[in-house]
Amino acid sequence: MRESVYIIAEAGVNHNGDLKLAKRLVAVAAAANVDAIKFQSFRASGVMRIDAAKAEYQLQTTDQTESQYEMVRRLELSEDSHHELVELCQLLGLEFLSTPFDLESAGMLDRLGLRSFKVSSGDMTNVPLLRFLASLGRPVIISTGMGEMEEIRSCVDIMLTAGLATEKLTLLHCTTSYPTTFEEANILAITTLQKEFPQLAIGFSDHTQGIEASLAAVALGAKVIEKHFTLDKSLPGPDHRASLEPPELISLVSGIRRVEQALGDGRKRSLKTEKANISVARKSIVAARDIEAGEVLTEDNLTTKRPGDGLSPLLWDQALGSRAVRAFKADENIELK
Repeated sequence: MRESVYIIAEAGVNHNGDLKLAKRLVAVAAAANVDAIKFQSFRASGVMRIDAAKAEYQLQTTDQTESQYEMVRRLELSEDSHHELVELCQLLGLEFLSTPFDLESAGMLDRLGLRSFKVSSGDMTNVPLLRFLASLGRPVIISTGMGEMEEIRSCVDIMLTAGLATEKLTLLHCTTSYPTTFEEANILAITTLQKEFPQLAIGFSDHTQGIEASLAAVALGAKVIEKHFTLDKSLPGPDHRASLEPPELISLVSGIRRVEQALGDGRKRSLKTEKANISVARKSIVAARDIEAGEVLTEDNLTTKRPGDGLSPLLWDQALGSRAVRAFKADENIELK
């Protein structure tokens, strides 16, 4: 039985630092029937220097006079807020996930009892954070945006050497661009990662607009899909424009579940629902014209026509050169000895 794709609704910082907005995002995610909602946990002082520059997409979507440090400070959620969100997720039957961006935040998530952890593309090379999360022995999902294959190998080696079991490590193909163009999505990299790390689960963190890339990733065998969502793309903040709105999130989930059904089990065989159509769609070997008893059967006096209730055309070569066992009328099914 194929395991269902694990769908993560990435709230990220689309709560804009407002706990009430964060709770509304949890409710939307639960209503869309995703498996988990993911936030981001950080303390600006533990993540960046005060003079850290904003990314280009952040300059386009936020106040250009505000530094990245100031922006991140404004988007922090307290430990108490995290606790309330965890409780709400438990109430709604939703897994609470978060990406820690510093060791202090990782420790806080550990205290909250998270079942698994997410590592951002930016921390794929952060050895102290990787080793700490691996030491907890719980599942870890790592995005690989901006990563060269050698860096990804090193990341995997760090996690496994630190004691994390292979079945608890998942890699997500990702393009760290907001939004990612379809030309940059490169979802065939999922296949590359599957071949390189056959012992690991491989998924896709999708920053493209729309849901098509995620559906294609599922068709390629992605085990996890992560996708940003928001209540309203027009809200102020760095990630809203590259996120799905609630109706789109619902479409993503239903689309993934349909693709899963369509993938099937991979065995090629005649299905029960097809069998009733065999006689209708296939053909039989029939007389192309009246044939006398004992006449040699040739391509001139034989043809194939529907329905498939007689001699299969697979026996065409066997029929040619034999003699008619009796007289046949035009269009009558041919019989062989």
